Amino acid sequence: MKKLLLSLAGLATCIACKNEPKTEEPFEMVEVAEEVRTPEQEVAYAIADASGLANWDKVSEVAFTFNVDRDDSHFARSWKWNPKTQDITMMTAQDTLTYNRATVDSTSMDADKGFINDAYWLLAPMHLVWDKENTTLTVQDTATAPMSKEKLSKITLTYTDQGGYTPGDAYDFFYDDKNMVKEWIYRRGNVSEFSMVTTWNDYQNYNGIQIASDHKAPEDAVHLYFTDIAVKTEE
Repeated sequence: MKKLLLSLAGLATCIACKNEPKTEEPFEMVEVAEEVRTPEQEVAYAIADASGLANWDKVSEVAFTFNVDRDDSHFARSWKWNPKTQDITMMTAQDTLTYNRATVDSTSMDADKGFINDAYWLLAPMHLVWDKENTTLTVQDTATAPMSKEKLSKITLTYTDQGGYTPGDAYDFFYDDKNMVKEWIYRRGNVSEFSMVTTWNDYQNYNGIQIASDHKAPEDAVHLYFTDIAVKTEE
């Protein structure tokens, strides 16, 4: 919930001759309306909080390498990201590119598409609360996880067909009683068929941010994982 805030309304100071006392109006207490969350939003915040949402404001830099193994092929792409300034550096075997997300142009658009994809995999639970515009949330208290067949809870984040590089997509997050994501489904264009389903494994704490670094598709058809993860925070 948003905290109540104080404003300095009506603060007036009169400075006259040194023999005249200084007078000032009292502080006026202004109550700001609390954010009203839907039950679905409460679930979203619980999941994001379990992943360290409260510590995110202290994060000054995130570095990671996004890896994908498929059959005999290996793909890797590394990033350095300052969330406060939105300065980003992409490093591949072929190139290094630095840009700012506020000024994406034709030379950086492909890199930005890659960053959005890779960083989404890294911090998807946070997007349940970060992505409030042009999205909807639905919750299912008991659902069968697609891979483990465990009985878990499910929250679905669906994007509208407005904005973004891939509008209209949907993500089904399967989470346990500790609000940690264990598996998920990606459905391109919000179709009923799975576009991709993977596990969420190997959670580790990086300065208060919980990150699952390992994701496997059924029968290990695709192995997506992160290496060289580093999260720097302000002192």
